[in-house]
Amino acid sequence: MDPLLEYHQQQTRRQFFGNVGFRAGNVALASLLGSEFASAAAMSNVHTPVTGLPHFAPKAKRIIYLHMNGAPSQLDLWDHKPQLQKHFDQDLPDSIRNGQRITTMTSGQARFPVAPSMFKFAQHGQCGRFVSELLPHTAKIVDEIAVIKSVHTSAINHDPACTFVMTGSEVPGKPSIGSWLAYGLGSESNDLPAFVVFTPTFPAASQAQALFTRMWSSGFLPTKYTGVALRGQGDPVLYVKNPPGVDGSDRRTMLDALNRLNQINHDRVGDPEIQTRIAQYEMAFRMQSSVPELTDLSKESKATLDLYGPDVQRTGSFTHSAIMARRLIERGTRVVQILHRGWDQHNNLPRLLRGQVEDSERACAALVMDLKQRGLLQDTLVVWGGEFGRTVYSQGTLTKDNYGRDHHPRCFTMWMAGGGVKGGIEHGETDDYSYNIVKDPVHINDLNATILQLMGIDHRKFSFKFQGLDQRLTGVEEHHPVKAVLT
Repeated sequence: MDPLLEYHQQQTRRQFFGNVGFRAGNVALASLLGSEFASAAAMSNVHTPVTGLPHFAPKAKRIIYLHMNGAPSQLDLWDHKPQLQKHFDQDLPDSIRNGQRITTMTSGQARFPVAPSMFKFAQHGQCGRFVSELLPHTAKIVDEIAVIKSVHTSAINHDPACTFVMTGSEVPGKPSIGSWLAYGLGSESNDLPAFVVFTPTFPAASQAQALFTRMWSSGFLPTKYTGVALRGQGDPVLYVKNPPGVDGSDRRTMLDALNRLNQINHDRVGDPEIQTRIAQYEMAFRMQSSVPELTDLSKESKATLDLYGPDVQRTGSFTHSAIMARRLIERGTRVVQILHRGWDQHNNLPRLLRGQVEDSERACAALVMDLKQRGLLQDTLVVWGGEFGRTVYSQGTLTKDNYGRDHHPRCFTMWMAGGGVKGGIEHGETDDYSYNIVKDPVHINDLNATILQLMGIDHRKFSFKFQGLDQRLTGVEEHHPVKAVLT
């Protein structure tokens, strides 16, 4: 029986009015006693890990996930296919497509003309990695990153694909990977959320898809594990400041009284969401002092600010979000997620892709370099990628200097760096058309299992009971960490 439902069903009219009077009395008592109710809970660890976690010593203690929402073109950034130039404007062979389901945006085309990348590639780093001319800053860190060229998914449209890459399932309602990690591992900070999300600005000309909160939602986990989205304009958190006439001691007294009443109600009815409210009220109080300090960049060195570039001081920009991610993990936040919109280039790809890269690429590379300089990269995992790839054939009109690309779930590229990742390697291979995987496929949930492995979690043993099932981030099918990218 649900204790909350049972309580309300059995409550009499006399009990209802009696309880109302009892609560009012407690409010009065708490306001009189004031700071004496500065509870032990306020001094304890706010974000505690699940008992038994981590399963083994983690290589990474924290993660920064850079999600390029809309699907970056692997052909124009990472998957170098020089031989495609001789196939320009030829029809994609049926043997390559092999009956694949395609979207309605291109299914009506009379033909599927091959569109080689118009961008030049060159080798960089000691590893000799081929990198597009669009990524000059990332080219400087190739010896730190593992490029995975064989990621694949079953989703072919943005919403289910984004849901899949962030929750391990195309079905809405599952917890995001950030929520799973916040739930399982807690956080080292008592003054900031365990899981923080940024949704920065993006170039105005971009073809941007909507972002759904399920990408950082806690799903069926308690709601206190939902990612806290920091705003790019105005106060980072709404109402983080006290209203005029209310000081910190008044707020503390009110909060202690409220927490006591909530605890009484939890003891009575057993509703777990009451504990979430207690934790969230307490975190909101602590963030009133921690957030202003977090967002103050005045103590950052000129060298650091110059590393990130001119947009670092513009709140709401991707660059500002990147340096904030570093500052958050320095202060004990477990998971930071940055979701950059506008990577959906169905037409005018060369122009639009260049704009997306210029808005974000320098900051991604700077973040890795900054973490390394501070000794943080060795135990901080950085992940970069989208929700699927782009087609080798052009959507719409094809010319030598202009083309578009449709969605492509069969192969795309992601990279990882930092805690426990083997830098300077390339994993997986695609065919001559960057259409099918020919070596070492990596399913989205293989990637998620890898992330959990690096964070000290055996994905097979990490579950939460919901609707009679032991739910897992990686689902019920067989998946494995990608051992080739692990140190």
